[in-house]
Amino acid sequence: MEFRYAISLVFEAHLPFIRESVSGWSQNKEENLLQTGEEIRVFEYISETLLPLLEVMDRLEADHVPFNIAVAISPVLCHMLTDDLLQKKYLYYLDNQIEFGRQELERTSGNGELNKLAQLYYDKLVENRIAYTERYEKNLIKALEFFKRRGKVEILATCATHAFLPFIRHNPESIQAQMEIPASIYRRHFGSSQHGFWLPALGWTSAIEPYLRAYNYSYTIVDTHGLLFGNPMPEKGTFYPVKTPDGTFILGRDFLSVYDIEKLSNDDIYRNNDRDVGYELPPEIIKNFLSAEGERHRTGYKYWTCGNGIYNPKIASEKAAEHARFFLEKTISRLEEASKHMNEAPLCLYAHNADNSGKLWYECPQFIEALFRMAGGYRDFKFITPSEYLFKQNNSSIQITAPEFSSCGVNGFAETWLDVSNDWIYRHLMRSMERMTELAERFPDDTGLKERALNQAAREILLSQSSDWPYLLYRQESTEYARNQAEGALRNFTTIYEALGSNYISTEWLTSLERRHNIFPNINYRVFRRKK
Repeated sequence: MEFRYAISLVFEAHLPFIRESVSGWSQNKEENLLQTGEEIRVFEYISETLLPLLEVMDRLEADHVPFNIAVAISPVLCHMLTDDLLQKKYLYYLDNQIEFGRQELERTSGNGELNKLAQLYYDKLVENRIAYTERYEKNLIKALEFFKRRGKVEILATCATHAFLPFIRHNPESIQAQMEIPASIYRRHFGSSQHGFWLPALGWTSAIEPYLRAYNYSYTIVDTHGLLFGNPMPEKGTFYPVKTPDGTFILGRDFLSVYDIEKLSNDDIYRNNDRDVGYELPPEIIKNFLSAEGERHRTGYKYWTCGNGIYNPKIASEKAAEHARFFLEKTISRLEEASKHMNEAPLCLYAHNADNSGKLWYECPQFIEALFRMAGGYRDFKFITPSEYLFKQNNSSIQITAPEFSSCGVNGFAETWLDVSNDWIYRHLMRSMERMTELAERFPDDTGLKERALNQAAREILLSQSSDWPYLLYRQESTEYARNQAEGALRNFTTIYEALGSNYISTEWLTSLERRHNIFPNINYRVFRRKK
């Protein structure tokens, strides 16, 4: 084997479904000047997470620096990134930021440090617009697919709508829909099938495994304690994969690497991503970043550090490189120690949300780039994708273990998705899932308007299964939005169910709903039929 130690970086790229349909949307209409707060989160994700990561890969590729990462990109995010309306709104949002930047350059002209930062952000936004429209042609999925073809990026599949699978395991039709519907999406965007399956929130239960095998996924990832509490306990901890009794490979997330990076990201020298001038300047200056109700939104112009000093990009960049060196040396030291007790090459698998890379930690893309540029200076070490690592292992050396029920939520099990803030969802969801199967069985061969209604019912069920809504309710973030999304999807499904029972459905209402919830355009409701 050409390496003795390995690190695998796995990023989950996912956002809750959002599409605020505006009839006859036009940049010239005053009412379209403002996007919703939820849409702005999508736009920030593009500008602060996806574009910076792609630019890092572009630079490494241009400089012939080896790199390998894995990305678990959700079908929901794939859909939103290719949605024509959201693309237009994103460009309009960028134009608002660029126009605001011109005002900031004038406003801060008397303060040299702030003015330099305003110029930096202004230039970056202009570069983002050029990169998005010209280099990537508004298709970030295609850019990822390019690096996949180059063997630099591994794409992991995941659920249709980020469902917390342990909570729908009793309904086989729902699990098969969550796994089958994305298959065509991944084939369309990325060509060949995926070997790995990302469990939303790393929510593992043994009841999921037959579906992983049925859809030909060879491995998945569980949180640290899910593997360590396995039966029997893994002899090599999270440094080496295990195999379930039914033959699925399991990789354990490395807790310490996640902890170390989170701790490093809180350094006082780094930019404070929460402190934006959109929350501080008078309303008349930030009018394009105010909602109709007067709610303030971020402008992207942030001048302060986590330590409340004025942000210095050069010092922060140097600190990111210093932290990359520290992380690499510490992790390799741990792997070297582990290798003394193993015959195989130990693996450190860092798995986390992609929005920690830029959106939450502004300097993280620089940190990641520094990691890959430094890696060549360490002997016997390699960054590797999970699939490549598994391929290089001797199957006979892999222990058979049954992982424990677990997730990456608060306290490691399921309380994030089931407590007093969100438990009301499930009694309605369980009944609706049973009704969806009933509809698929009752109307197996329908066409026309009835088939459209059944397909939309399937979309609404999938959207109502999203773990994003109970997660946001638990964290008390965007609670009104999350409640409206969960209630709305369940209400829409019930309306369709009752309309099909009475043999009448409003074409106008259905058409409006199809435009608003337009995810999975090629969905076939028959996926919810019982397997014979």
